Amino acid sequence: MQPSANLNVMLKAAEKAARSLLRDFGEVEQLQVSRKGPADFVSAADKRAEKIIYEELSKARSSFGFLMEESGELKGTDGEHRFIIDPLDGTNNFLHGIPHWCISIALERKGEIISALVMDPVRQETFTAEKGTGAFMDQKRLRVSSRADLSTALIAGGDAARRTVDDQKELLNKISRIIAQTSGFRRMGAAALDLCYVAAGRYEGFWEGGIKPWDIAAGCLIVREAGGKIISLAGDANPVYSDMPLATNLVLHDTIKNLLADSQ
Repeated sequence: MQPSANLNVMLKAAEKAARSLLRDFGEVEQLQVSRKGPADFVSAADKRAEKIIYEELSKARSSFGFLMEESGELKGTDGEHRFIIDPLDGTNNFLHGIPHWCISIALERKGEIISALVMDPVRQETFTAEKGTGAFMDQKRLRVSSRADLSTALIAGGDAARRTVDDQKELLNKISRIIAQTSGFRRMGAAALDLCYVAAGRYEGFWEGGIKPWDIAAGCLIVREAGGKIISLAGDANPVYSDMPLATNLVLHDTIKNLLADSQ
């Protein structure tokens, strides 16, 4: 499937940012022993990548709006289109030299995601989707898992926000129940990649609380175009703007949803 002009622009921007992030990632290990520490360096790397993406996209689509993790919302003259950008999802992994992080870019039109890209520069995996045309990893068509037995399912999730003691207890309750009834639980620290792994059939489900639109906007479309289902566990109409999205393969959707609800 040939990518659209919009997706090609997004790919070009992500590739340029990826080169910058890979150079910075190579420096992180040396910074672990520096007096200043790596946190400021990683923050600068995050902002640098966002600037690269913004400049590339705004040059090609000057009328489009933007919603970005670091810079917030910038209105466009177009009024209908908006890029939603996380230049570095998995910042804590990046900070600790763990090679599990990504770039996430989505294009929204009138509140609906129509193009999506999640790029993992370390593994050289790029996940893309466009509304109505399917989801792909590079040139390979993605399909969610067909596993129907919860005991063989692998579930990812967690909670991105530091919340109250009661919230923490609820999270641990959910994780305990998942571990007891599935083949395993993963907390990987990069929501955009978790969603892509559901789309690729690597996980049967993913949920997370305390999430932001730039974390999941691209992944939501990729899951749907791979035949999966994504909803808001908090009851929001649009999971992109949900505090707690749940993405699954179709066959285990209700089972996983009920498992999480029962653990409250």
